[in-house]
Amino acid sequence: MSRRITLAAYLSGEETNRPQELAYGVLREPPAPSFHHQVIVGRIQHRLDRHVSRYAAGVVVASPVDVILDREKHLVVQPDVVFVRAERIDICQTRIWGPPDLVVEVLSLGNARHDRTVKVAWYQKYGVCECWLVDVIAKTVEVIDLAAPMRPSRTFRGRQTLRSAMLPRLRLRPSDVFDEPRNRSR
Repeated sequence: MSRRITLAAYLSGEETNRPQELAYGVLREPPAPSFHHQVIVGRIQHRLDRHVSRYAAGVVVASPVDVILDREKHLVVQPDVVFVRAERIDICQTRIWGPPDLVVEVLSLGNARHDRTVKVAWYQKYGVCECWLVDVIAKTVEVIDLAAPMRPSRTFRGRQTLRSAMLPRLRLRPSDVFDEPRNRSR
């Protein structure tokens, strides 16, 4: 379902946990994410938040949270996970007013093409530094350095250690996100 709406009307609407985005004045309301999608989002958010808190590097938040990329053109997105560095924390108010430093999109069958093309292009155009595309089916994390568009993206799988320009001390493996936690009570 989609309809035309202004940024002011969007922002004055009722608070909701339903996913919504405003794409140049067109309201998109995709269906709620799947259970498995949300489990993966939670694991990523937890790991990033723990790391960012340890180093007082900024703030991590999971969707739904509005990120206003372009006020005049009525462009609002809701990435699955967002990281904003401590020195830029002033963009985080009731919403995030400007490009986060890192966005994470967990791909689903219904959104993969849109996220890989349209949203990555918006993120690059509006100044997001890094984007992770998390493929639940392939169990991979693709890291795109949007600040250096000529640099090819890097795909990590299994026990490979993911490398992030935004979080250079982070040690995260895709297996940490996709594999079921082991029972440690033994």
